[in-house]
Amino acid sequence: MQLAWRTTLGFMRRALALAVLALAFPIAAAPPALGLVDLYPGHLDLSKYWVSEKYDGVRGYWDGHALWTRGGKRIAVPAWFTEGWPATRLDGELWAGYDGFERASATVRSAAADDDAWHQLRYLVFDQPGHAGSFDTRVPAIRAAVAMIGQPWVVAVQQFHVNDEPELRAALQRVIDKGGEGLVLHRGDAPWRAGRGVGLYKLKPWRDAEARVIAINPGRGRLQGLMGSLRVRTPEGREFSIGSGFTDAQRADPPRIGAWITYRYTSLTATGLPRFARFLRKRPEGPPATAQ
Repeated sequence: MQLAWRTTLGFMRRALALAVLALAFPIAAAPPALGLVDLYPGHLDLSKYWVSEKYDGVRGYWDGHALWTRGGKRIAVPAWFTEGWPATRLDGELWAGYDGFERASATVRSAAADDDAWHQLRYLVFDQPGHAGSFDTRVPAIRAAVAMIGQPWVVAVQQFHVNDEPELRAALQRVIDKGGEGLVLHRGDAPWRAGRGVGLYKLKPWRDAEARVIAINPGRGRLQGLMGSLRVRTPEGREFSIGSGFTDAQRADPPRIGAWITYRYTSLTATGLPRFARFLRKRPEGPPATAQ
């Protein structure tokens, strides 16, 4: 009898410990199936596309019950933030304003829901995964879902049309002038599908990519005692150094060796190296899927 009681007590203790761990750390799952953007190829029939601003935030996938990152981690969100959200799946960006990516990332990736931090975020909805219709029909469906939610921090991303390439470039410039990142083009007659090649393109005045830090080069002159540049390696194995785009605070506490970063560049050289590479941010979610 004593042995049975001890066994039961031990089981209860283990169960309680697992429950505490579950509360302390976000639940992980398989990454959600999402539509992925390709680079704008030019020479498209723009009359068939919707255009919207590309927001620099953290991707948030609502499965009808919970919010998840694109990497498959459940987001610890205050109950009030998603109260009344529909069972309909939604795809959007958790956004903290221009130049607010670091704040949004820190809030979303925290193991505890911080009310004050979440009050600084908006959920910008740009698609409905799994919807049976084309994007032409999903646009009004997205607007209707957001209107039904009726919360000021949940916003349907504005979708609009342009007549030609000059209008598209003018829209891009307006976004850049206010501190935005670029534009997204979504083919109107395209059904929803996960992955790439789904009629979804991004247009920016620069390109972004990821690389792994393999060395930290010391600074000289004004940067004596600080990091001067990072030596990085791309998923394809190309190596180069990035010495611009850092604040002094980032140079004093640079990404560690082995960490992944996102950098920005204008084009590639004949040997495949990025021109005018600039540090953009640390990549808290780790390596991109192509490098795993």
